[in-house]
Amino acid sequence: MLKRLLFPFVLSALLPLAACAPSADLASNGTTATQPLVTGAIPDQDPEKLQRLYGILSDYLSQELGVPVEYKPVTDYTAAVTAFKVGDLDLVWFGGLTGVQARLQVPGAAAIAQRDIDAEFHSVFIANTASGLDPFEDASGLQNLKGKTFTFGSESSTSGRLMPQHFLQEAGVSINDFRGEVGFSQNHDATIKLVEAGTYEVGVLNEQVWQKRSEAGEVDLNKVRVVWRTPAYYDYHWVVNPQVDERYGEGFADKVQAALLKLDPSVPEHQEILDLFGASKFIETENSNYSQIEAVGRQIGKIQ
Repeated sequence: MLKRLLFPFVLSALLPLAACAPSADLASNGTTATQPLVTGAIPDQDPEKLQRLYGILSDYLSQELGVPVEYKPVTDYTAAVTAFKVGDLDLVWFGGLTGVQARLQVPGAAAIAQRDIDAEFHSVFIANTASGLDPFEDASGLQNLKGKTFTFGSESSTSGRLMPQHFLQEAGVSINDFRGEVGFSQNHDATIKLVEAGTYEVGVLNEQVWQKRSEAGEVDLNKVRVVWRTPAYYDYHWVVNPQVDERYGEGFADKVQAALLKLDPSVPEHQEILDLFGASKFIETENSNYSQIEAVGRQIGKIQ
């Protein structure tokens, strides 16, 4: 009889404690469900292409890490940085500039991996063939762009704005030297289409996107061509939020890095992911590799 009388009181005392447990959510079947690891990326390409890429990657990471992984698209580059800052995104594929911006706002955030091509990345300046511009080998040829209409990509793009503007300034060309207002197309695919259509005579974009679209026959090479390739710089990389170690256990960020580095082109499922990223493999990186990006970002006012 005493046990029957005490049980309701013990149960009522334990229920509030259970409700406060931080480790997991209660699933519909009564079992606990692990909070998903949320990935994201700067929207530098067509959204449909990004959705397919990160859907496949999320499935791979979920298997490797033993936690659910989901992809959350964002509207623009600034939104990706903000979402990382407030903790809505745990693992983000940033460009050089946005990666620096994000890490400066989240103490302990780390650049953990990049593609093999990102240690020596390039932009390409493209021109509509009706512009009369011929390809040139030296940066001094950028002087020939004065008086032309011109578009960058996103305002926060490393390969579509930051480093191209840096090289223009080094060559003595300012954005005021172009005819009319400089454009910002928002992504690399849009830059190609705008220059191809003649909306702008000249544009600049990520070399890898140009190569992929050209090889796929998605560019009319009778209407647009490359006129200059920039020197190399560090660009895209994965950045992980330090909160993942608090949520999933110490060393989880290292597990994420290991999963990315494990992608092997000899494994068909891995090859598909690497192909979509335009990489042969992922390699280690670190925050200090982007010191030049930070310096240029401060110089042109994109980092305060």
